[in-house]
Amino acid sequence: MGYLLQSLSKTIHASIVLTILLFFSLHFFGDGFAFDRIFWSWLFRYLHVIAGIMWVGLLWYLNFVQIPSMPKIPDEQKPAISKVIAPAVLFWFRWAALATIITGLIVATLNGYVHQAMILGIGSGFGKNAAIGIGMWLGIIMAYNVWFVIWPNQKKALGMIECTPEEKAKSARTAMLFSRTNTLLSLPMLLSMVAAQNLY
Repeated sequence: MGYLLQSLSKTIHASIVLTILLFFSLHFFGDGFAFDRIFWSWLFRYLHVIAGIMWVGLLWYLNFVQIPSMPKIPDEQKPAISKVIAPAVLFWFRWAALATIITGLIVATLNGYVHQAMILGIGSGFGKNAAIGIGMWLGIIMAYNVWFVIWPNQKKALGMIECTPEEKAKSARTAMLFSRTNTLLSLPMLLSMVAAQNLY
């Protein structure tokens, strides 16, 4: 078991195998289910939740752990964060954001509420469509911040793009403020998503 868990790749592959085994067990030893629209809606919702956990988990890691810890790290150790850890975090962070949005839109389309959600339920009453729509719009705003504000500024702050020390400091502050903005929006976004699924 230790051999398996010492490698992230092996651990993830084992997790996928366990997931597939559980899936087929539920299918064949339960009442079964059809591979229809409901199945595809479920599958993309599952992928949506996985991507969302990765995205928000890394957002919270950045804001609750990395950013507050940076002033406490000795200067000679900071390159380990800026050259190794932060670029890896930002890779998974931005692609998880995109995957969350795409899978969420697919779920909304498969379930037939994408239009009503995007217009916040106007004309159909303020309820489930408005709640899920608010969550979707907050998610889209957050993903926009990731790709078009945080990532371009982090590339400068981390030295991936050459710039003056002043630009680097300004970019680091901008990236931090927009990351905090996403943290601010994350709880209302999650509330809207969960409310739409459970309160209506």
